[in-house]
Amino acid sequence: MTATYRVLIADKIAADGLAPLREDPRFELITKPGLSLADLTQALTEVDAVIVRSAAKVPREAMSATTRLKVIGRAGVGVDTIDVDAATEKGIAVLNAPAGNTISAAELTMALMLSLARRVAAADRSMKAGAWDRAKLGGSELYGKTLGLVGAGRIGGEVATRARAFGMRVVIHDPYLHPDRAKSLGAELGTLDQVLAEADVLSVHVPLTDGTTGLIGAAQLARLKKSAFVLNVARGEIIDEAALIEALRAGSIAGAGLDVYNVEPLPADHPFRTLENAVLTPHLGASTEEAQQNVALEISAAVRAALLEGDLSRAVNAPGVGGERMRRLKPLLDLAERLGRIGAALAGARLKTVQVRYAGREEDGLGPIAAAALIGVLSEVVGQRAVNVVNAMHLATGRGIAVERTRLTPRDDYAEYLEVRLTGEEESIRVGGAVLEGAHPRVVRIGDYHVDILPRGDLVLLRNRDVPGVIGRVGTALAAAGINIGQYNVARLEAGGQALAAIGVDARLSPEHMETLRALPEVTAVRQVELD
Repeated sequence: MTATYRVLIADKIAADGLAPLREDPRFELITKPGLSLADLTQALTEVDAVIVRSAAKVPREAMSATTRLKVIGRAGVGVDTIDVDAATEKGIAVLNAPAGNTISAAELTMALMLSLARRVAAADRSMKAGAWDRAKLGGSELYGKTLGLVGAGRIGGEVATRARAFGMRVVIHDPYLHPDRAKSLGAELGTLDQVLAEADVLSVHVPLTDGTTGLIGAAQLARLKKSAFVLNVARGEIIDEAALIEALRAGSIAGAGLDVYNVEPLPADHPFRTLENAVLTPHLGASTEEAQQNVALEISAAVRAALLEGDLSRAVNAPGVGGERMRRLKPLLDLAERLGRIGAALAGARLKTVQVRYAGREEDGLGPIAAAALIGVLSEVVGQRAVNVVNAMHLATGRGIAVERTRLTPRDDYAEYLEVRLTGEEESIRVGGAVLEGAHPRVVRIGDYHVDILPRGDLVLLRNRDVPGVIGRVGTALAAAGINIGQYNVARLEAGGQALAAIGVDARLSPEHMETLRALPEVTAVRQVELD
């Protein structure tokens, strides 16, 4: 069987962890760690996915020439070595593996905490120097102390659980943490100032973003107790290194345990290396056999699912949809895309706004539904292959299209209803659809007209005066063109007024055939939409 997808392994990845891809004959693996930028740029033009760890970087330049690449997989949590904005612009999904190294990173945090509290590293150096400095190496217990956590996601939560087992009090600053989750961890929620003021140990567990860069600076360190320890196994840039060095030198805090740094590898002459009250490790957070295999398995399975099933639940730059949720949402996503196509055809050029409105059971479905609708709206503008769930929002905003998403109250007539409203330079239009019995999509509204259209194949949308003989003349014109009619749905607001016909045809009409329909005296407008 010939492989369908080619995947570049551009970093050192645990071989056993690649089993989900290696054992599937639909995938061909190309293992080339340590590529230069030029070689990586060329390689990305020939593969459908690339998997990296922490050594390989994927900058904008590396993606500049590729039109084939669909997925970048990061065997770990952080994606700061990948230009996510550039990937998004090109419609490339960036996936990560946030769970695989959770336990490893949490245990290293505890190891650093214990090493500082009991002065393990200093005692080891002393012993190996031939000394026996029991009197100088007294430490402190964790029991009864307060752990201040900044961020309590997967890793922070595991640290909280372990700290509670040591008898520590845990106070968390995390604006996104639900109070019930904090309660389940046996922790208290607090402001950042409260955490800083009360912490005997401060540990940061947040991703590196514009908002978290330099989050702990001189002002924050000054609020800590003189006896406090600072831990960082997340990203170096979260803590201002210069401020931390000054605090350690001045003794305004007791010590720091660091696994990550602004520049890695840490330069040989870096001031951290000279500080007796700093315990340093060389980015070992995920460096256990178990973690390396787990993150490799996790990202391999994620890349496989993304390519085979469109599962983007691990994507950091797209609405996360996958697994059972994907199966539930699939009919809605398909319908949303088709409503977007119909709406764009009717609204004409120079769209100004797109509103996606949804009433249904999927509480968190509006994001992916809106992305699917935008794919339909933009597919004729930028090309079907150029827009996907990853870059749809980016492409819309880049063209000055305002996108609004609205959750509607449940309806009595349809359990799953969604509507796409478009405002263009020519006119405004709304197209509504419903999923019947959980799996059967229908277009039920176009403008003010109530319709019942199966959204499949090629659809001709025709506006005409409601007079006798129109259907016959349209049918005759299509027959003369050799076009078979699959469905013919007519709706009107009043007898003798304007009518809307939605005609499902078996083949796309040529420009000449469209002109023939427009030339019929009763017809006022004709548009064609390709729905598949």
